[in-house]
Amino acid sequence: MRILKVVTSGVRLRHSILVVEKDMNKTRPKHLALHKIKLPLPGYVSILHRISGAILFLALPFLLAMFDQSLRSIETFTNFAEYLDRALAKLILIGLMWAFLHHFFAGLRYLAIDLHLLHGLSGARASSRWVLVLSLALTVVLGVKLW
Repeated sequence: MRILKVVTSGVRLRHSILVVEKDMNKTRPKHLALHKIKLPLPGYVSILHRISGAILFLALPFLLAMFDQSLRSIETFTNFAEYLDRALAKLILIGLMWAFLHHFFAGLRYLAIDLHLLHGLSGARASSRWVLVLSLALTVVLGVKLW
């Protein structure tokens, strides 16, 4: 059996990792209640950025197939236009518009954070508010125009 050595502030300890792990396991909850955790607004924007990216990624083959069908001939374009007159198709397009707009504005937010244009917690909260407001407002405007 190999003895683990840990250097903590210049003092060598033996078997200290096992003792710390045993103490940590006693105080940790067995089941983490995710519904009780309150995320800050930037946390929700981050989760929605991932969800919108996944939606766009999964919808990409269907969007490309629809684009291909719309460009084949006048008949396929009119069939496609008739299909998009349905309420369900319009709702799906509005959802895809939200996903695109949210992913776009959240991506710009993360780019500004990476370039150190946004500083501190107040900048993160304000920019996440702007991401939500802009993506939802433009989704409503474009959705009204589409409907």
